[in-house]
Amino acid sequence: MTIIPAIDIIDGKCVRLTKGDYSQKTIYNEDPLDVALQFEDAGLQRLHLVDLDGAKAGDVKNWKVLEKIAGKTKLIIDFSGGISTQKNLEITFNSGATFASIGSIAVKDEFTFTGWLLAYGADKFIIGADVKEEQILIKGWTESTSLTVFELIDKYKLKGVKQFFCTDISKDGLLEGPSVDLYKKIINEHPSIDLIASGGVSTIKDLEELREIGCSGAIIGKAIYENKISLTDLKKFL
Repeated sequence: MTIIPAIDIIDGKCVRLTKGDYSQKTIYNEDPLDVALQFEDAGLQRLHLVDLDGAKAGDVKNWKVLEKIAGKTKLIIDFSGGISTQKNLEITFNSGATFASIGSIAVKDEFTFTGWLLAYGADKFIIGADVKEEQILIKGWTESTSLTVFELIDKYKLKGVKQFFCTDISKDGLLEGPSVDLYKKIINEHPSIDLIASGGVSTIKDLEELREIGCSGAIIGKAIYENKISLTDLKKFL
C-alpha cells in the first residue's frame, strides 16, 4: 500500500480544514515546499496536493506551488482543486503534476471529462470521490449531488480509470479513524480498481487495517501535522 501525504493549500500556505469547513482552518506552514521536502527526506514518493482556493472557485489558483514543489523534489504529485477547463488541465500537467485528480467535472460534465480521458489517457487521472453518507459532494465539499460513490466508480472504471480516492467528509480532519466499512464495501463491489483511502487516518494501526482490507493507497494529512503519526513511523511502515 502506498502512503500519500497531503498538502492542502490556501493563499499559498499549507493548511488543514476540519470536515471540509473553510472557516475551520489551521495554517501549518507558510511554505509548502518545506513540508514536501520533509516528506521526500522521509522516503515518501507520492504527494497529494490540493488547491483549496481552486476547489472553491472552480478554477486552478495555486499552480505556482505545484510548479515549485515539482521543480525542487522528485515526488510523484497528484494535483486537485478547480480543474474545470482544458486550460486548467494544461496548467496542471505543465506545472509538473503526474496525475490530475478530478472531482467536480467528472460529476457535472461527463462529456468534457471523457474527452480528456481520450486525449491524455485514463492513466493520467485519479477520480476523487468526496462523500457524505455515500453521496458525492463537489466544489470543495460545498455542493451536494444525487450521485453515489458506487455509481461514480461504475461510470468511469468502464472508461479506463483505475485510480480512485474516496474521502469520507464526516471523518476528515477529526483523527477518529478512517471509514473502513465504506472502503470494504467499495472494494468488494469494485475489486479491479485501485482504491486510495482518505480521511480520518490517525495511527499506524489505521494504515495496517487499510492495507489488510485491500486499499492500494492511503492519504494522510492532519495526523502528520499534529504529530499523531511521525515521519519516522511512516519510514518503518514503508
